[in-house]
Amino acid sequence: MREILNKNPEEYRFTHAKRGKRLPTVLSKNEVKNLLSHSDDNYALLIGLMYGTGMRLMECVRLRVKDIDFDYGQIMVREAKGDKDRVVPLPERYKQQLKDQIKKVEVQHAMDTKKGAGTVYLPIALAKKYPSAQTDLIWQYVFPSNKISLDPHSGVKRRHHLHETSLQKAVKRASIEANIKKKVSSHVLRHSFATHMLEAGYDIRTVQELLGHNDVETTMIYTHVLNKPGLSVKSPVDLI
Repeated sequence: MREILNKNPEEYRFTHAKRGKRLPTVLSKNEVKNLLSHSDDNYALLIGLMYGTGMRLMECVRLRVKDIDFDYGQIMVREAKGDKDRVVPLPERYKQQLKDQIKKVEVQHAMDTKKGAGTVYLPIALAKKYPSAQTDLIWQYVFPSNKISLDPHSGVKRRHHLHETSLQKAVKRASIEANIKKKVSSHVLRHSFATHMLEAGYDIRTVQELLGHNDVETTMIYTHVLNKPGLSVKSPVDLI
């Protein structure tokens, strides 16, 4: 402003532009059922978990074996958005599939260990505090990559988690095959989870906690999707 416009910026008062309110895309229960039935077998469990728990894409692919609690029927989401931990319900529908998936991880981890590639990425502070943890089964990813790769930061060959883009593409493929006439993404499953929870009668504070929202105002957007901000709203044309 000084050099080009010959104006003193200190004379002006700037404010941040307000973001417009955008309502999320939400699938109906029938659309979700259709989407799940058309999901690729390699990704069906992941897609089902995103809808069934409300987890974000990265929260789902970063799950570790220790985060699944079958006895209490819950999943611990670690270091989520805002560096917060939270608990989400473990759907009964997927309990056995998750147990089978962990068994596959155990077998694969044993094979990787024999090849000298049985370590997993841990945050630096944690790796220093528990140096042996990177080889423990409980720290392995529940949904590992199908190949061993070179960690660019440490130079160590190991198996990382499933790449998020492959899951995003799987969701897109399933929506096309299911012939859903909406723009479907992994985050739409989270929106659908929240909306269907409210439709089922769960209070908004419970939904807020399950989603990990700081402010209930963020969760309130789903009441607008429902068109039930307190009262069931009907179009006047349906009343004549």
